[in-house]
Amino acid sequence: MRKVPLSFANPKAQNRFARPSAAACHTHESPSPLGLWHLASLDAPTVAVVWALAFAWAAKVSLPVWTPVLLALATWAVYVGDRLLDARRAFRTGQLQCLPERHRFHWRHRRILIPLAVAATSAAAWIVFFLMPAGIRERNSVLAAAALVYFTRVHSGRIFPRFRSALPSRLFAPIPSSLLSKELLVGGLFTAGCVLPAWSRNVIQTGSAPWPLFATALLFATLAWLNCHAIERWESRHSQPLNSNIYVAASLLALAGLFLAAVLLPMHPGLAALTASGAASALLLALLHHLRHRLTPLALRAAADLALLTPALIAPLVPVLK
Repeated sequence: MRKVPLSFANPKAQNRFARPSAAACHTHESPSPLGLWHLASLDAPTVAVVWALAFAWAAKVSLPVWTPVLLALATWAVYVGDRLLDARRAFRTGQLQCLPERHRFHWRHRRILIPLAVAATSAAAWIVFFLMPAGIRERNSVLAAAALVYFTRVHSGRIFPRFRSALPSRLFAPIPSSLLSKELLVGGLFTAGCVLPAWSRNVIQTGSAPWPLFATALLFATLAWLNCHAIERWESRHSQPLNSNIYVAASLLALAGLFLAAVLLPMHPGLAALTASGAASALLLALLHHLRHRLTPLALRAAADLALLTPALIAPLVPVLK
């Protein structure tokens, strides 16, 4: 009798007993709420508001309600516009394979996000012109001008080199090209927007010593740069030789944060707690770098922004540090 091979009536039943691959065992998707929080650009305004409130608390100043509202609206509108412009450039140049998932999400839902971003921008402008004091508005105009330079640098590749070539070359000769990177610009502008409300009310109005708050802000600007730098390296296909740099940068930043916290503790316990939380964020970024192959790109990117929310953990210390 000739042997005839038998097949399963239901092919899926056979696949149920197949052993999953190593990638399937060690790759975890981001939870749906956390993924949406990242894809919809809600992560940046959340971090901005948490940092602004933490800076204000550490500097012992009280912010009006419109300040975090303005910061959240402006940050969200800027990030939506930034990602839509990136997606538009990628579609025009045919580089869709390099487009992250968050940019694809913004482009797919642009008919919803663009009107919402316009509404957020309009609400932010109304707050600026009708609720913000004139003196604070003048100081914030510098930050707005810097944000405009950022968009010119990043999204108008032909404009910035033309502007740079029109000026004397000696103005830019001492500046390395890495200092004009997108990651550094984002880190500096983001932190400036978060610390400026506390700076205006603590240093400018009361005449307090500027160096403690400035040192803390510098630490968080470096943390914001590290976040952007790590994400850029994780998403880049040519980042393998530079992987160890993230460990080194995160470790040095954590040590600097702990050292600064020890220096500030006798004089400014609030700022000391804030810098310690920044050191914890740096260590979390180093841990995420170690686990990057076990997480999907979406989960890794969302977790990197979630790691920046450690200043919210100092809220239980408020009664102790008052």
